Amino acid sequence: MARRLLALEGTDTNMQVLTNTDRTVAGSEALSAQVEASVTVELGRFSEQVTRVEVHLSDENSQKGGADDKRCLMEARLEGRPPTAVSHRASTMQLAIDGAAVKLARAIESTLGRLRSS
Repeated sequence: MARRLLALEGTDTNMQVLTNTDRTVAGSEALSAQVEASVTVELGRFSEQVTRVEVHLSDENSQKGGADDKRCLMEARLEGRPPTAVSHRASTMQLAIDGAAVKLARAIESTLGRLRSS
């Protein structure tokens, strides 16, 4: 399990990115860097509103393998709002991470859009 603070370039805010793995996924600095890169690409434009992103990685079939057995759950904490969570399953951990980051960006955009229009 790795926990690191990510300071986004060009902003004066910090968005924490916490990477957690279950017992079937080996946590490493390289894996945390992959997670941070995906989160930065997809959520960087929301850095003023998002204070923390928690990422939970798991391999549901572990040693057995199988299609779409890698799972990434991402939960974003927006200032003054309840957490927003999404998950994505894929054949590789990188695809699961990227897919979850895209889904989370859409969910945040939808939430913020509703707030602006009300």
